[in-house]
Amino acid sequence: MAIVDDIAGLRRILAQARTIAVVGLSANWYRPSFFAAKYMQEHGYRIVPVNPNYTEVLGERCYPDVTSIPFDVDVVDCFRRADGMPALAREAVAKRAKVLWMQLGIDSAEASTIASAAGLDVVANRCVKIEHARILGGLNWAGVNTGIISAKRPLPA
Repeated sequence: MAIVDDIAGLRRILAQARTIAVVGLSANWYRPSFFAAKYMQEHGYRIVPVNPNYTEVLGERCYPDVTSIPFDVDVVDCFRRADGMPALAREAVAKRAKVLWMQLGIDSAEASTIASAAGLDVVANRCVKIEHARILGGLNWAGVNTGIISAKRPLPA
């Protein structure tokens, strides 16, 4: 497989994947890993939390690492620093995942080489939630214009 950086490839991955192991998933609702995973869960994907600090996140059992998951996963979605990505790429290969997905701001040439040499698709520096919403139609004006997140400064009291 290869580095996937085009709409057709991302659409294929998102359409075929059903189970996503989210490495570094936090139980804190305000963390990007939590709301990205929650969004994907709400859109029909099975989320498998991978974080040794928790026993359960989003109603799913949490595993300490990818290789501890006792069933197949399609995507290993990583919310970890780039220097930890080669080890996670090896775990994704050992798990026989189909995709290594590195979140926004994360890119590792070494991890990409490890995963792609083993036949995995690799996505780097992209958010699975944003790409799903952008490509499969979940991003619309109502979702953006909620007023919850705003660049406007509050008026002085």
